[in-house]
Amino acid sequence: MDKVLKKQIEFLKSQEEKFLNNKGNQLINTKLTPMIKKIEAIIPAKLKDTLDFAFYKGFQLVFEKGSKYIEMTYNKDNIKLQYDLNNYAVERKLSKKYINKLDKQANTSNMINSTISVAEGTILGLLGIGLPDIPLFISVIMKTIYEIALSYGFDYESDKEKCFVLLLICVAIAKEEEQKDFNHQLELLEEKIEANIDIDVDLKKQIKISSDVLSNALLTAKFIQGLPIVGLVGGVVNHTIVKKIGKFASLKYKKRYLIEKSNQ
Repeated sequence: MDKVLKKQIEFLKSQEEKFLNNKGNQLINTKLTPMIKKIEAIIPAKLKDTLDFAFYKGFQLVFEKGSKYIEMTYNKDNIKLQYDLNNYAVERKLSKKYINKLDKQANTSNMINSTISVAEGTILGLLGIGLPDIPLFISVIMKTIYEIALSYGFDYESDKEKCFVLLLICVAIAKEEEQKDFNHQLELLEEKIEANIDIDVDLKKQIKISSDVLSNALLTAKFIQGLPIVGLVGGVVNHTIVKKIGKFASLKYKKRYLIEKSNQ
């Protein structure tokens, strides 16, 4: 394996480990987490079920009918052209400089989309809207991942790639042991995709799993967001979730790109 590629892949692996082992902000863990648990304790089970169902239907809507509409919000051909140019430069001269040029579009997408999520969450939160914005929020998440995937030369059309996206979301926002389990599943799926192994994907089941993980991560925020004025917290939470997912997506897709290059 080329030394540049090896060094870059090892760096990304270390960043991935750092992401997965991040315990979060100590102040938040000691001050905010106990408060969140108290709020969760008073959230009615019926509301939890409603939220779970809303996220599930939101994912279904986006995956079955929403992709073509999401693609209207960015220039897919332009992103693919930029990737082709950057990839050509990497193939002509394998260097850290040209490899890192691939990050520009991915970083821009993550920054813009996380900012959009702030506006969407804050405005609807101020209006006391906590549930109807879920399809919009999921669309922003998918837009972020789709743009990042294209930036590193990957599509998101096939069922196996859709499953990759859904597992990626789970890993990015799940907690502790659950996160490790999802990451193991994601790594196995990635290996099978790269080895061109036939994969039997139960997309409907994975949509349900991923929607539950996202619902659990946002349970308290969506409950609070349903309260006028106090609901502005929705913008902050939305930004954090989108930014976190975008960061992890960049790590995973860039690593896939480099591993593919190392196997050529």
